[in-house]
Amino acid sequence: MNKTVLIVDDELRMRKLVADFLIREGYSILEADNGQLALELLPKEKVDLVILDVMMPKLDGLMVCKEIRKIANIPVIMLTAKGEEADQLVAFELGADEYVTKPFSPKVLTARVNALFRRVDQENKEKTALYSGLLIDAAARQVFIDDQLLDLSPKEYELLFYLTKNSGTALSRQQILDQVWTYDYFGDLRTVDTHINRLRNKLGDKSILIHTIRGYGYRFEEDK
Repeated sequence: MNKTVLIVDDELRMRKLVADFLIREGYSILEADNGQLALELLPKEKVDLVILDVMMPKLDGLMVCKEIRKIANIPVIMLTAKGEEADQLVAFELGADEYVTKPFSPKVLTARVNALFRRVDQENKEKTALYSGLLIDAAARQVFIDDQLLDLSPKEYELLFYLTKNSGTALSRQQILDQVWTYDYFGDLRTVDTHINRLRNKLGDKSILIHTIRGYGYRFEEDK
């Protein structure tokens, strides 16, 4: 499988529990007992995914996630005892791809890791696509307009990627939430509207490609 997962948690027992299950799946494991060490490891080691605890001393997981996004575009799964929707939204805004509330099943966490890798691998297999002047490089997870790189968060990129791959299709808010935020995210449908608005702001003139379907959802429509 040749995938390396970095587990960041100040509890040795938790790190060992997660590591044992992932090793059985064939993953290589790196561990860090604090956020600072994790940030020091990332430039030195090949890391394909980070499992990151939120509640850690000195440097909490949210701050670590924010710093990771400055240096790497790799999947991040947050582990936390906080289950409030507001906490989840903060994590997603900072660049988290998944949010797992403690206590959790190690088997379910492993399944999420597998699913996340499958999704990323599938995206990377897609060729660079051009939509009405909007260039999407799936391998690099980057979007360009007139050779200018857009500063998109991971969730904004995934949202745009999903919309463009279903160009011309009306997508409900629930469909978008299920596919971009995963099926077991129980957040408010307004999360979709918030991210659409932010995405439109960053797309500038190309924002007209995203059409609102009143009372239903959204449709990406290329210029005729």
